[in-house]
Amino acid sequence: MRAVHLLALGAGLVASAPAFANDDVLKRSADPAQQVLQTVDYANTRYSKLDQINASNVKQLQVAWTFSTGVLRGHEGSPLVVGNMMYVHTPFPNIVYALDLDKDGVIVWKYEPKQDPSVIPVMCCDTVNRGLAYADGAIILHQADTTVVSLDAKSGKVNWSVVNGDPKKGETNTATVLPVKDKIIVGISGGEFGVNCHVTAYDSKTGKKVWRGHSQGPDADMIMDPEKTTSLGKPVGKDSSLKTWEGDQWKTGGGCTWGWFSYDPKLDLMYYGSGNPSTWNPKQRPGDNKWSMTIWARNPDTGAAKWVYQMTPHDEWDYDGINEMILTDQKVDGKDRPLLTHFDRNGFGYTLDRATGELLVAEKFDPVVNWASKVDMDKGSKTYGRPLVQAKYSTEQNGEDTNSKGICPAALGTKDQQPAAFSPKTNLFYVPTNHVCMDYEPFRVSYTPGQPYVGATLAMYPAPNSHGGMGNFIAWDGVAGKIKWSNQEQFSVWSGALATAGDIVFYGTLEGYLKAVDSKTGKELYKFKTPSGIIGNVMTYQHKGKQFVGILSGVGGWAGIGLAAGLTDPNAGLGAVGGYAALSNYTNLGGQLTVFALPN
Repeated sequence: MRAVHLLALGAGLVASAPAFANDDVLKRSADPAQQVLQTVDYANTRYSKLDQINASNVKQLQVAWTFSTGVLRGHEGSPLVVGNMMYVHTPFPNIVYALDLDKDGVIVWKYEPKQDPSVIPVMCCDTVNRGLAYADGAIILHQADTTVVSLDAKSGKVNWSVVNGDPKKGETNTATVLPVKDKIIVGISGGEFGVNCHVTAYDSKTGKKVWRGHSQGPDADMIMDPEKTTSLGKPVGKDSSLKTWEGDQWKTGGGCTWGWFSYDPKLDLMYYGSGNPSTWNPKQRPGDNKWSMTIWARNPDTGAAKWVYQMTPHDEWDYDGINEMILTDQKVDGKDRPLLTHFDRNGFGYTLDRATGELLVAEKFDPVVNWASKVDMDKGSKTYGRPLVQAKYSTEQNGEDTNSKGICPAALGTKDQQPAAFSPKTNLFYVPTNHVCMDYEPFRVSYTPGQPYVGATLAMYPAPNSHGGMGNFIAWDGVAGKIKWSNQEQFSVWSGALATAGDIVFYGTLEGYLKAVDSKTGKELYKFKTPSGIIGNVMTYQHKGKQFVGILSGVGGWAGIGLAAGLTDPNAGLGAVGGYAALSNYTNLGGQLTVFALPN
């Protein structure tokens, strides 16, 4: 791969030195008319330079066209636009449509994989898929059954396919992929089934496996050098993971990787988070359970881990650490720093130096977060970098078969996978959040391959003594660690945000509204009710000189699992069915793409 000089990779991240990356992805992601990655750019900013639709005219938006996907479960992710083609994906069975934008969305080709429906009950929280990626003339799909497929973007013909996991063991997929250099990087789901999770790199031309790095276990399995891999500036040391698990529990340890990946071509590092340790009963797995709940920086060529930071050691609440890592360059104490900002399920917004892994900020991005008083930021302290857990909300200390009440946030976190956006015009992050608390009762559970390995019963409800709703949409200063403004929502905001150069931020609501707000003030400028609840991510593109905004609606995901799967037991859906029962009064199942534009 030849060296290239990089243009702005989306907002706030500009690599001026030569670096190795995927030329095609870089070139197209720098063109705001297209969207070739779910994250908009390698930096995961979800920022568009398009400004034809702006704060002064967005109120005039109209529906330009619609497309039915033909599938009724939760629709996460967004379409891609490459040249004059749009690529739309669905939840299971993961159909891919190629639509010709020159011909009002005529279907050019359709790919419909034949997957065994027995994978459906193994998917923890709906049959969602977070979308496709494009690279070098190919559309890459990671199916629910863990088959990774490369499709010819023009014809839909299968270039290659490879199986990444085994659903019979509980391994499934809900995530997108990261095309970087000559590799396709993929993760795996299955933390609720005791899977020993990993990230894997496949050759983008052949599908051949290049490397695999696990989240826990022996150093070699994690591709971790005890002396060179650091955590908070110090070498992790030999057997850093094994020492934090009892016996061989790491083999069913979870730490899954079903979130988002980002990449810095200048540092040549990819970033992602690992999820909860298995089981949800903390009494059954003493120790820190490293390296679950961790931010990882890896070399994409070899998989070697450069640095790690564990946010929630010995997780007691299912605070998966898989949310996106947003890469920006900003000033900290007057000096330019390469930053990584991460909004964790545990309710803390983290800012780190992405080159070194130094922890710079760790603050609550919802005031109701109570399971920990704070993260210890004293570098001289024995507990530096660790959350200081409040005994009242410790499900470990309260013990098995004890119902710990009033824990904030709930297991689905102050933010789940729904990605935030960053605007370089305001230097603010725009974060869709859950304003939800829970009761949590752990119980003893035994491991059986392919069977749920959860070990806790949950009840969820709106944060008490607050506005009565289950969500907020906030603007966050990642350097100061402070909320700048917050918009209250009746339900969790389960849609990915999009910030644009037009001084607006878009997001969707679980009732089905597409909303546009002023990026500086949060003032609502526009809303439109789509046919079903929105858990997809807002996207924008330009075609024939005109800017369009697109959103997939189709209620589901963890928050909408009751509607999506027809569940009525309040404790079903890992506690979400009871918490979101009222949602059925506002929306129903659907599967539709709605595209908006200004009137001619």
